[in-house]
Amino acid sequence: MTKRLSLHTRTTPAGPVIELVGELDHHTAPEIRAALPALSLNPGQQLVLDLGTLTFCDSTGITVLIAARNHALAAEASIVLAAVPDRVSRIFRIVGLEQVFLIYLTAQDAEAAWRPTAG
Repeated sequence: MTKRLSLHTRTTPAGPVIELVGELDHHTAPEIRAALPALSLNPGQQLVLDLGTLTFCDSTGITVLIAARNHALAAEASIVLAAVPDRVSRIFRIVGLEQVFLIYLTAQDAEAAWRPTAG
């Protein structure tokens, strides 16, 4: 079976950036959920989920995004979404995720807008 999702993580001064490539669904969501505890996320940092190459997101994928948000908030960090594709942003609008997450055009825009909140 071909892998339907890959995860690329990089660290920036603002915090970790996770790029999701492929389909975020009930088959692949556990991989993302399992990766969250391993993230190095400090108070005041920002977790960026770069969805620019995400091709599909179902309800299980949405619950993983909420889990990522909960993980960031528990670490006293913030979370933003970047480069949400049109086909995915329509779903996000329907379920109200644009009310839950700040969304930037690119991961670079999100990093540029980050301001540390911890002193």
